[in-house]
Amino acid sequence: MNSTARSAFTVSFHPRVGDGALARRLEREIEGEVLFDAASRGRYSTDASIYQIEPVGVVVPRNAQDAKIAMQIAAEEGIPILPRGAGTSQCGQTVGAALVIDDSKYLNQVIELDAGKRVAVVEPGLVLDHLNARLKAHGLWFPVDVSTSAQATLGGMAGNNSCGSRSIRYGNMVHNVLGIDALLAGGSEFHFGPSAGLDSAPAAYRELVGRIHSIVERESDEIETRWPKVMRRVQGYNLDMVRPYAPHNLAHLLVGSEGTLAWSRRIHLKLSPLPRHKALGVCHFPTFYAAMQAPQHIVKLDPAAVELVDRTMIELARGNPAFRGTVDRFLTGEPDAILLVEFAGEDRDAQLAKLKQLAELMGDLGLPDSVVEIADPGLQRDTWEVRKAGLNIMMSMKGDGKPVSFIEDCAVPLEHLAEYTRRLTEVFERHGTRGTWYAHASVGTLHVRPVLNMKSDGAQKMRAIAEEACALVREYKGAYSGEHGDGLVRSEWIAPIIGERLTAALGEVKALFDPKGLMNPGKIVRPPKQDERTLFRFKPGYAPLPLDTALDWSQFETGPGGRGGGFAAAVEMCNNNGHCRKFDAGAMCPSFRATGDEQHLTRGRANTLRLALSGQLGPDALASEALREAMDLCVSCKGCRRECPTGVDMARMKVEFLHHYHKRHGYSLADRLVAYLPRYAPLAARLAPLFNLRDRVPGLAALSERLLGLSAKRSLPRWRRDTFLGSIPPLPRGGAAQPQGGKEVVLFVDCFNNYHEPENAHAALRVLQAAGYTVHIARPKDGGKPLCCGRTFLSKGMVEEAKAEAQRMLAALKIFVARSVPVVGLEPSCLYTLRDEFPALLPGSQTEALAARAMLFEEFLASEHEAGRLKLPLKSIGHQRALVHGHCHQKAFGAMPAVQKALSLVPGLAVETIESSCCGMAGAFGYEASHYEVSMKMAEAALLPAVRAAGPDTLVVADGTSCRHQIADGSRAGPSPQGERNAIHVARVLEQALD
Repeated sequence: MNSTARSAFTVSFHPRVGDGALARRLEREIEGEVLFDAASRGRYSTDASIYQIEPVGVVVPRNAQDAKIAMQIAAEEGIPILPRGAGTSQCGQTVGAALVIDDSKYLNQVIELDAGKRVAVVEPGLVLDHLNARLKAHGLWFPVDVSTSAQATLGGMAGNNSCGSRSIRYGNMVHNVLGIDALLAGGSEFHFGPSAGLDSAPAAYRELVGRIHSIVERESDEIETRWPKVMRRVQGYNLDMVRPYAPHNLAHLLVGSEGTLAWSRRIHLKLSPLPRHKALGVCHFPTFYAAMQAPQHIVKLDPAAVELVDRTMIELARGNPAFRGTVDRFLTGEPDAILLVEFAGEDRDAQLAKLKQLAELMGDLGLPDSVVEIADPGLQRDTWEVRKAGLNIMMSMKGDGKPVSFIEDCAVPLEHLAEYTRRLTEVFERHGTRGTWYAHASVGTLHVRPVLNMKSDGAQKMRAIAEEACALVREYKGAYSGEHGDGLVRSEWIAPIIGERLTAALGEVKALFDPKGLMNPGKIVRPPKQDERTLFRFKPGYAPLPLDTALDWSQFETGPGGRGGGFAAAVEMCNNNGHCRKFDAGAMCPSFRATGDEQHLTRGRANTLRLALSGQLGPDALASEALREAMDLCVSCKGCRRECPTGVDMARMKVEFLHHYHKRHGYSLADRLVAYLPRYAPLAARLAPLFNLRDRVPGLAALSERLLGLSAKRSLPRWRRDTFLGSIPPLPRGGAAQPQGGKEVVLFVDCFNNYHEPENAHAALRVLQAAGYTVHIARPKDGGKPLCCGRTFLSKGMVEEAKAEAQRMLAALKIFVARSVPVVGLEPSCLYTLRDEFPALLPGSQTEALAARAMLFEEFLASEHEAGRLKLPLKSIGHQRALVHGHCHQKAFGAMPAVQKALSLVPGLAVETIESSCCGMAGAFGYEASHYEVSMKMAEAALLPAVRAAGPDTLVVADGTSCRHQIADGSRAGPSPQGERNAIHVARVLEQALD
């Protein structure tokens, strides 16, 4: 390759994007993964910023040696290098026409931990929450508590100089990093640490540090004059922390360098003791301006955090089902803004006393009785979760206008905070927009994002607002980059703040570390303009392709965007915040938890869909193999529907995709076998002994795997002749007179509980009748085949067949819905199809009315009990403990508390919920041979170990039919001392307890 070609690259372009020869060389020389295909490059072309730049390719190193070799190859080939963690940067730090080094999948270990000295050495891909989970047993934590702690990697945090809510007490990342083992693009490896060790360091390191010292010494007067003095200042490189004639730490120069100087191989961290007690005060303010005047007084009480939540964020949080209940507990009245003020320390009474002082202070400020005092740790945690989700909650705004990150990071002295926010609000108004405000009032850094449409005039407004905001920051002697870094969106604003001379000095430092300019070019040094639209995710001319959608996406439509615009807008709701990378409680995202791959992540799928829908992956990409591969491991858990702060519903998007994919490619026999189960189920039940031979005759299971792709390692659900609907006489139908007292309910028995486990339906019927309800069994009007929700058809993208089943259901239940009779179901995936998919299949008042009355058996009982209407005589049973695994859809629709309440009706029964994601079965998913291994990996993450650890006197409860099957199969296959464990439905537990 000639030298001209080697140098012909920019921030957004490199001639060797997707280069096959480079990919093959990397594959030969490293053990890790090499991703150079168009879809993978597309998934790594964005982060949580407004930018999109296609990388040359991606390397996922299995070890540090892989990363070193990849960097050496890139340097030899003239390819820029871009270190990347979770890819959640809001300023465009982790996008560029470079070879991306993804540290997050494998380079995520704690290398050393010395609890006594309170130090740890970690790899760059380790997630903050994972580190803190390990440190908790030692009474320690790493206190740079960023709101993205569930997905933020320590390498990314070091690159960004992250801060967090409690920086007023613990400082920024730079104050908590003791050293960095770094690799430079030229191949040199150095440990950057305290200056006291310089004398014994290698000569090359001493020479590098000497040149840095010369630059800092030469510019010392300029640094003193121009460098911001506020605590939150992360622009450029930390020249102000390099002191040639005093003790200092050279690692601090790398902290905040955004991967432009070196790759961090290992990071040495300073740990802190966990505070034993906390108290939280929620201060209510009638005006935003009053809220901004208060922090300068509140910080005198020595709080650990003072965080702002404005009116817009409060209302958006209330509209999110995951946060609504919490907001209602800590909010009183209709404040224009609130401040969350935390006190923390060793003595509980001292923290509670400070809460009282806070209330007195608010009274002195003219706001008596304005503090909600929270001593309960659980409510404190839930309240902080609302604050932590601030950005993502705001990004849940539907429409093309979204809060945009570009001036969200400015920091000003507290005494100027109120005036700064007032004047900046006036700037927004002049440009026809508004801002949403939240975050770190304690240190004068408020995250404010003007609502702009980046598909139209957003770039022009962004430039104008940025210029005025920068002028305000200079006037108040603040910092333009206060926490989130510079990246593509703010690097050009370094010079206006620190001056051209110091900006040139940053370029000199960059040249010392990276003379060829290969490390993450275009960030901090020699940046492009922030509003260069060719760098944007929504570039000039961006538009979704016309599409006749199968489902209704009208709630997302933003205007005359053409056919299918609502579907594209729903996909675009993903802002790449990466919350789907979390591994904590909840369901999202089981396939990523099992694989660690960006491809098998809600964000990865959304990006692939967006690229396909906008024509960026070529013609007919919606039916492409690349998109099928991205969607393949989505188990339709709907975890993202609830847990994604922007409400991305990948399960519904998968139905839409499958519809178009199979329209082009057709259906296999295996697809039809799953989808049409409700249609042939009556025959299978009549011929149950024949249909059950597969698991009894040797060789048939293996044959079914070869012919149908059904794993021979799985047993199949057993067909029953004694179906529920066939074994009970017809009950009074809707035309009958109202029962005495009006206590009536419709019981919808799905295919699985009818044909495979009819005992569950019988149990539910007995319990409901014992409680005094007249139970109507849902049956078709014409007396034909049993009613079906259409779930199996939807799982294969057969939308028209699902619509036909929905229409039959609507017709059968119409008379009950008309008089507001609850419709109760047993199988979560089937019942929630009535509530969630029916309105998307057949939008209108009928489906909305049915959705409003459809509830699970346990939801119905819990609501009746809460209303004081449930009269259910129950006695204790032979078990004292129930271990509950929640179906993914129960979690997605917030039904788990109802499960616990229903089981708690049984006297003497202690109820414990397994903190697990998807069981791995997901309908037919886990039965398929191609998915068996990943299915078991999902189950082994939490569910199966918990089941195996349960004693024989513990009831295992699971309402999902496939969940019960996974528990039986998995416990039988694993090292359980009890052998196979059979989980049972809640209805059967309550039936056992009937008096």
